[in-house]
Amino acid sequence: MSSLNKGVRKAEVTLRWDPSPLGQPPHDLDIVAATYSARAPFGEPAYVVHFDSRSPDGTIILTRESKTGQGFGADEVMTLEFDRLAAEYGRVVLGVVIQQRSGRTVFGDVANASVRVLEGHQEIGQHDFAAVAGSTAAKVGEFVRGESGDWAFSDSLVGFDADPQAFVTVMGDPTP
Repeated sequence: MSSLNKGVRKAEVTLRWDPSPLGQPPHDLDIVAATYSARAPFGEPAYVVHFDSRSPDGTIILTRESKTGQGFGADEVMTLEFDRLAAEYGRVVLGVVIQQRSGRTVFGDVANASVRVLEGHQEIGQHDFAAVAGSTAAKVGEFVRGESGDWAFSDSLVGFDADPQAFVTVMGDPTP
């Protein structure tokens, strides 16, 4: 029996935060997406998209990137096109990391940080990081391809105390 549900075909992740107070070093937050093979959805990511990069096939791309949180609207925007993502991929995990340039910075240090996941104009995920205020990185959700090929979003917020490089190695681990 076929289904009329097409699942998530295209999504957008937006990240925003307020600039650091005058005289303080800027906060630099980044959206990260790790893509996993359908055969090994909890193994090593097939590839990771983060600042200054995109997926090899152009289906996941960072279209806006800020290093300071200044400006109007979203500071970072990532677009994910699941209807074009190859069948060999079965899972995409979304995360946010704080660059650790001038001492340890946690989400509680960054004013008004929030992330939204949208499918069209519909919000399917949103977090303000208050629940993980002591963390330097967070998993904010994941997309999983079902047996029928449809993509579904699972909203979550899991904090990590890891620098950006270490975070990409653990962000896709199964969470209890």
